[in-house]
Amino acid sequence: MLFERINPMTGAVASQAEAMTATDIPAIAARAAAAFPTWAAMGPNARRAVLMKAATALEARADAFVEAMMGEIGATKGWALFNLGLAASMVREAAALTTQIAGEVIPSDKPGCVSMALREPVGVILGIAPWNAPIILGVRAIAVPLACGNAVILKASEQCPRTHSLIIEAFADAGFPEGVVNVVTNAPTDAPEVVGALIDAKPVKRINFTGSTAVGRIIAKRAAEHLKPCLLELGGKAPLIVLEDADLDEAVKAAAFGAFMNQGQICMSTERIIVVQSVAADFAARFKAKVDMLAVGDPREGKTPLGAVVDAKTVAHCQSLIADAVAHGAQLLNGGETTHNVLMPAHVVDGVTQEMKLFRDESFGPVVGIIHARDEAHAIELANDTEYGLSAAVFTRDAARGLRVARQIHSGICHVNGSTVHDEAQMPFGGTGASGYGRFGGKAGIDSFTELRWITMETQPGHFPI
Repeated sequence: MLFERINPMTGAVASQAEAMTATDIPAIAARAAAAFPTWAAMGPNARRAVLMKAATALEARADAFVEAMMGEIGATKGWALFNLGLAASMVREAAALTTQIAGEVIPSDKPGCVSMALREPVGVILGIAPWNAPIILGVRAIAVPLACGNAVILKASEQCPRTHSLIIEAFADAGFPEGVVNVVTNAPTDAPEVVGALIDAKPVKRINFTGSTAVGRIIAKRAAEHLKPCLLELGGKAPLIVLEDADLDEAVKAAAFGAFMNQGQICMSTERIIVVQSVAADFAARFKAKVDMLAVGDPREGKTPLGAVVDAKTVAHCQSLIADAVAHGAQLLNGGETTHNVLMPAHVVDGVTQEMKLFRDESFGPVVGIIHARDEAHAIELANDTEYGLSAAVFTRDAARGLRVARQIHSGICHVNGSTVHDEAQMPFGGTGASGYGRFGGKAGIDSFTELRWITMETQPGHFPI
């Protein structure tokens, strides 16, 4: 049986995929488990070679990825190609890690005892990826686990099954042993049962999930019943602090990019711009002028920086946050009517306060609030007044001051004089609080996808008290 994903712009069928159900999961998990020993036994340079081929195979599908992302989620061509470029970089970074999965010899108090700490692959890793940056996050869910010698199952998003399946097709072309790389696609109505069956499957040893905090909590609870570790990268409400000594033009550029790249549908998106009062009016005027230039249009035409949001529910949610803020005294600086149900212009709301929903609720759309702070200390207090803690930024001409402020912000990531939206394959990526726990990226990913074992070897006759 197949299910259909509808193009949010046109209402036409964007893709069809197999509607797997919970009954299909045991066989898929068993297949991955059977393939694991062969892949785990391969040498690091052999695994590296296959991963390098996978990166090239991904890039060879550029046109197919662009078509799939435009059709399934209304992405622009630029966003699709950016996804592909970073995803290929992530695979090559994972390939480079295969010879860095190192252990150590630890001095033992026992004479003649050689004591070692070894990192070994876990088994089958379940990766659950979202739709908003589908190539990046789909690849991230499986690349480092594979580099570490694990078999993987990618649970594709119901909103972009074709895009995620293209990843698996590319990896298949690279020459992974049969069963090492697997994909699960399912109809939206079956998602809870399918995900539950995947977590429950005995061969699955660990889970990584990128998505909403609400779903992340459900996954963590289900996994906890089996004592299976999770890596969770969840929602965000990223603050960008603008101090009185900031370069306002640079802050404006970074804030506009952070708030409206991919229509604000990025976990790191700038959701709160916190500006010290003495420069707030100047910043708001410059920011309004910048955002006025960010037109929205049909992503298939490729003529505008903003394309479609993923569905009409996103528009309704954003509009409710804006309406609540304006009703409580905030001022709408930029905005406009949504067309074709999903072409929502960039919205900027000035004078947002802590009592407004826009201050606390993740919008995950093209809307950002400007919040006024009395001074640096108040700006830090406002930045930390959230359950989330993924990304943050601070703008100041004083580098030492910027570092001092960054270290006081409760987030897994913070950038001084840079956008909240910044990702590189080799960096430790993850959050705190309601933004999740654990880290993707570079050597940090090795910790997440291997077991650390203590092994000893005796070289002298034993001496025991009994």
